[in-house]
Amino acid sequence: MDFQVIGKVFPRKDGIAKVCGQEVYPSDVVIPNMLYGVTLRSPYPHAEILSIDTSEAEAMGAIVVTPDDVPDVIYNERTVSIPEKTYRDRRVLPRKARHVGEAIVAVAAESEELAFRAMRAIKVEYKVLPPVLDMDKAVEPDAPALYEEIYLGDNKIEVKNNVACDRVIVVGDPEAGFAKADHIVEREYELPRVYHNQMETKTAVCRPEPNGGITVWATTQTIHNVRQLLGHIFNIPLSKVNVKKLAIGGSFGSSIQMNSIIPICVALALKAKRPVKMVSSREDDIYDHTKFPARIKLKVGVKKDGTIVAADMRVLVDIGAHQINAYPLLGCMAGWYASLYKWRDFRYEGKAIYTNKVPACAMQGYGNPQVNFAVESHMDIIAEECGFDPVEFRLKNYIGIGDEFWGQGPTVRSIIKSCGVEEMLRVGSEMIGWSNRRPPQEKTGRYRRGIGMARGFHTSGTGGPKPGEVIDYSSATIKINEDGTVDVMTPVMDLGGGTGEAAVKITAEVLKVPYERVELSPVDTKTTGYDVCTHATRGVYCGCGAVYHVALQVKEKLLEYAGRILEENPGNLDLAYDEAKDATIIHVKGFPQKHITIGEVAKLAQIYSWGTIAATDSLRQKNCPPCFVAHFIEVEVDTLTGIVRIPRAILLSDTGTPINPDMVKGQLIGSLSRGMGYALYEETEYDLQTGKLKCNGFITDNKIPTTCEMPYIDDIQVYFAHTYEPTGPFGAKGIGEAALNSVASAIANAIYNAIGIRFYKTPITPERILEALEGGEKNGN
Repeated sequence: MDFQVIGKVFPRKDGIAKVCGQEVYPSDVVIPNMLYGVTLRSPYPHAEILSIDTSEAEAMGAIVVTPDDVPDVIYNERTVSIPEKTYRDRRVLPRKARHVGEAIVAVAAESEELAFRAMRAIKVEYKVLPPVLDMDKAVEPDAPALYEEIYLGDNKIEVKNNVACDRVIVVGDPEAGFAKADHIVEREYELPRVYHNQMETKTAVCRPEPNGGITVWATTQTIHNVRQLLGHIFNIPLSKVNVKKLAIGGSFGSSIQMNSIIPICVALALKAKRPVKMVSSREDDIYDHTKFPARIKLKVGVKKDGTIVAADMRVLVDIGAHQINAYPLLGCMAGWYASLYKWRDFRYEGKAIYTNKVPACAMQGYGNPQVNFAVESHMDIIAEECGFDPVEFRLKNYIGIGDEFWGQGPTVRSIIKSCGVEEMLRVGSEMIGWSNRRPPQEKTGRYRRGIGMARGFHTSGTGGPKPGEVIDYSSATIKINEDGTVDVMTPVMDLGGGTGEAAVKITAEVLKVPYERVELSPVDTKTTGYDVCTHATRGVYCGCGAVYHVALQVKEKLLEYAGRILEENPGNLDLAYDEAKDATIIHVKGFPQKHITIGEVAKLAQIYSWGTIAATDSLRQKNCPPCFVAHFIEVEVDTLTGIVRIPRAILLSDTGTPINPDMVKGQLIGSLSRGMGYALYEETEYDLQTGKLKCNGFITDNKIPTTCEMPYIDDIQVYFAHTYEPTGPFGAKGIGEAALNSVASAIANAIYNAIGIRFYKTPITPERILEALEGGEKNGN
C-alpha cells in the first residue's frame, strides 16, 4: 500500500528537545516554595515497627510522615486488572517492613541536605522477625508468614504457607495425550531476578491546590490510574486530582504500577501544605522493583512424525514482599505457553510465592521471556533427541493464521488474522546459513562457534472479542486548527519507542496533512479521556488505534463541513495533499479543480459559527494480535575463559505495517542488548542471611551489556515480514516486548551448538561455562 506518511522516516517530534537537554522529565520539575523529600528505609528484611521518634528531625524544621500520618488504606498500585481479580496487600507506609529497602518513614525539608540530615536523626525501634528468603522454604508449614490475610477485590482471604495466589488450567486430557506420545521430554529451567536498569529512576512532585486538590508530576506509564489511586487513598474527588503527562526516561515495565514514592510524596505535601519533590536514588530504585524470577518444569510428548500431542508446564514464581501483579502474571504465562505451539492436550499450573525480597513486577515481556526460554530450549532438545531439524519442527507445530490465540491468558481468546512466522523462519534460515550449521561434536579448539535460533511473540494489547480480566481501552482527541494544522491529544505514554510519533503519523495519514503540521499537545488527566496504561505492547495497536478511530471521525466532520461550502455530497469528496498549493485540499472526486483547503474549511466553520472540527472518543480493540519475532544468533565461546561473544545476529519481526520502521529496527537492536544481559550477565543475587542485595544497591557489580559486548552494527541484520493486520491502524501491530522475548533462548541454543552443553539456568556466565566444561558435563547448571 502506498502511504504518504506511514512507514516513512521523519525527525522525531521530541528529538530536538531531547538531544538539546530541553525535554522535561519529572526530575526537571521545580515548583516555587518547594520542599525536598526523602525516605527512611528498613535495614531488615522482616521487622515490626515498634516506635518511631521524630522529635529531632522535627526540631530541625523537617516535615515527617509516619504510618500514623497516612490513610490506613490497603491497595494494589497496579490497577490494570478488573477489581475482583486484583489482590491488595500494600499500604503507603507499612507498620511491618517486609523487605530490605522498604520505605517506612518520609521526611521533607527546605533542601535535600537538610532532609537527609533529618532522616538520619529519626530513631526507629524494630522487632526483628525471622525472614524467609528462599522460595522453597517459604512454603514449608513452619515458615515465617509474611501475611496472615490479604484482600482479593473487597474480600479478605487467608494466606497459607506464603502462597500469594495460584492458577491451574487444563485443556483436553493431557494424560491421554502423553499415552499417545512416542517420545517424552521433561526438563526444569530457572530464570533469575533482574533489575530493570531503566535510565530514569522514580520521581514524584506534588503540589497541594487551594481547592483541596493536588497536581502531580510523576514517573509513570499510566497517568489516569495514578490519578484514580491517589483519589481513592486520600479520599480526594477525581475532579480535584490532576496528573501531568511528561516524558519518561525508559521504564521497561517498572512504572506500570503507581510507584511507591508517589503516594508518599502526596502525603508529605498534604501535611506540609507545600509542594514536595522526591527523586529516588539508584540504590532506592533497585530495592523497589525487579523482574519476576521463575522456575519452570516442562514436559512435552511428541509422535514419531514430529507432531506434539501433549504438554505439562509447572511454574513457581518468587514475587517478593508484595503482590503487584502476580495473579495476572500467572494467567499471562499460561497464555504465552498455550499460544506458542499446538500442544493439543495440555496442563498448566502456576504458583506465586511471597518472600522477604524486593517486590517483583512487570518487566519487558511480563513472564514471556521466562516461558519462552523454557519452551524454545525444549523445542531444540526434542528436535535433537528425535532427529528433527529445529526449524522444521517448529514450523510443523506453531500456532498461526486461523488458530485460536490466548491473548494474555485464558480469558482473552481470539483468532489469528496475520502471521509472518513461516516467512521469518525461512528467510532467517537462509540469512544465517542454517543448512551449513555443524553439530557441536565436530567443533574443536579454543574458540567454538555455534548458531542457534528461537521464535516468540507478544500480544498487541490485551483485548478480545469479550473483555477479559484486564481493562483495555484508550481515548484520544483530535482538532483541526484554523490554519490547517492539527493538534493530537492522547494520554498514552510514549516510553521511548515512538508511540507518540505513530499517533502523529496515523493522524497525518488519515487527514492527508504533512507530518510537520501535526503536533502532540501537552496533556494531563483533566484534559484527556482514560487510557489504561502503556504496557502489553499496546501503544500502537490500542493507543494509536484510538487515534485512528478519532481521526476518521474528524475526517467525516471535515468532509461534511466542506460539503456545505462546496455544495456537494460529502460522500463525493476526498482529501489529498496538493504540492503546488503546499496544502491539504478537499476536492470533488474526479474533478480536483473544485476544491478547498482544510484550513479554509476550519476558518469558515469558525466564521459561520458551525463549531470546531474536532472529535473525542474512546476505543476498545476487540483483538490483541500477536506480533511475532524470530532470532537467529551466532555465538563464539572462548573455552579458556568461558566468555561468550556474539559476532552475528539476524533479527526478524512481524509487526504488520511498520508505522515507524526506524524505531522498529531500534527496538529490535536494543532488545538484543537486553536479551544478551538476561542470557549472559544479569542477576540480582541476595545475601540469604541479611536479605540485602549482594550488589549493594548498584554500588558494586551489576553487569549489563554495553556497546563493547554488542555485535558490530554491520553484523546485525533486521528483516520485516510482509504482513498486514486487518484489525490494526493501517495494518499495524505492536513490536515492543516481542522484540526481547526469544533472544535469551536463541543465545542458549547457540551456546549448545557451539560446545554441546545445555544450560537450563541463566545467566550463562563464564564461571558456569567453565565449571560445565571442566566437569565434562552434558548439562549446564
